[in-house]
Amino acid sequence: MEIEGIKVKINIGEYRFSDHAVKRMIKRSIDRAEIEDAVLSGEIIEEYPDDKYSPSCLIYGRTKSGRHLHVQLSLPPAVVVITAYDPDKSEWIDYKVRRPKE
Repeated sequence: MEIEGIKVKINIGEYRFSDHAVKRMIKRSIDRAEIEDAVLSGEIIEEYPDDKYSPSCLIYGRTKSGRHLHVQLSLPPAVVVITAYDPDKSEWIDYKVRRPKE
């Protein structure tokens, strides 16, 4: 899975937010610019080819202010932000690899 196609869509504003993403972003105080920063600086850390509605992926990136974010979105041609959150250090190694369950 390539991130470049996603970055192109984000750069030209050809993406949208799911209702779920909007609710979570409000609750977590994440704004649109932070989503764009995280995706444009980010990398795919997990892939979900069999996701419920369409293939998606999880991107780890940092905002211009240095905030670590995870953004799950569907793949081109229709890029939809599914959710976004601050990764919990107790669940992630370097924000990129899930810690093994104990």
